[in-house]
Amino acid sequence: MSPQDLVPYLTGLVERDLQLSLMLWGPPGIGKSSIVADVARHQGMKLVDLRLSQLAPTDLRGLPVAEDGVSRWFPPEFLPTEGRGVLFLDEINMAPPAMQGIAQQLILDRQVGSYRVPPGWFIWAAGNRKSDRAAVFEMPSALANRFIHLDLVPDLDSFKYWGLSSGIAEQVLAFLSFRPTLLHQIDAQRPAWPSPRSWFMADRLRNAGLSVEPAIGPAAAGEFDAFCKVYDKLPNLEAILDGTGKAAFPTEASARYATVLGLTVRVKNAQQGVNGLTWLVKEAGAEWVQFFATDLFRLMREMGQFGDLARQVSANVELKDFARNMRELIFAV
Repeated sequence: MSPQDLVPYLTGLVERDLQLSLMLWGPPGIGKSSIVADVARHQGMKLVDLRLSQLAPTDLRGLPVAEDGVSRWFPPEFLPTEGRGVLFLDEINMAPPAMQGIAQQLILDRQVGSYRVPPGWFIWAAGNRKSDRAAVFEMPSALANRFIHLDLVPDLDSFKYWGLSSGIAEQVLAFLSFRPTLLHQIDAQRPAWPSPRSWFMADRLRNAGLSVEPAIGPAAAGEFDAFCKVYDKLPNLEAILDGTGKAAFPTEASARYATVLGLTVRVKNAQQGVNGLTWLVKEAGAEWVQFFATDLFRLMREMGQFGDLARQVSANVELKDFARNMRELIFAV
């Protein structure tokens, strides 16, 4: 499952009040915990994020305290006691077996010691797989059988869609479109390697005028720096979107990706979208037109201008062939 597909799935569980314990599997750095946080926020719910690998059994069970000659368990203050939310047990299979045993009680019985999970709370968990070179413990079959399991995989479209709406630099998105295998590439020999999380950090470093190598490693950083130099030779993208650009579509592949992504992030309204489509239809091949249109349609929907864009495209004589095939692309995105 891609990160983009995970959001509606988790949202569906919440909206239908399916309080099934859920386990998210996936490599580090692809956004498991951030997606859970986003879903909780959009649903107006609280989030308690516990990194089980950093806790001891007493941190979750609580401490025994003598009271009227009886030992009672006093639960920790960070566990929820009211309202509605998500209790997120992150890094669950990095926790030692003793800690996983305590978590199993919480997941199975919705209680541990004297603590009970409030009725309005979902219990979700996440962890890495052994194949991700993570230092994980084997999850007991009894615990695993208490979950529904979702496998999350890195996905460029999901990252690009998030990046376009989150202000990630167009150079990062264009480069990853050109070199998609560098979205997530674990390097067992180096601590810094490219992942969606580290590309986000690289974007912040680049905005500060600093080297991106500490975030994504020397190999990916070298390729990215070389790619950024392509931007000095791009056509005048603002003129194209204004309808006055006369430049030819670049011939070099990296410059083509940079041009199309550059147009996408600069579009501010439906008219500019039509101008960009018209130029690409004249100057580029069908694959580049569709590459631009797919992201353009998503952005126009978010901006509430998709209807205006569709009307202008249908009325544009130069886009008649594109308009004929537009229905299929509309439903695709």
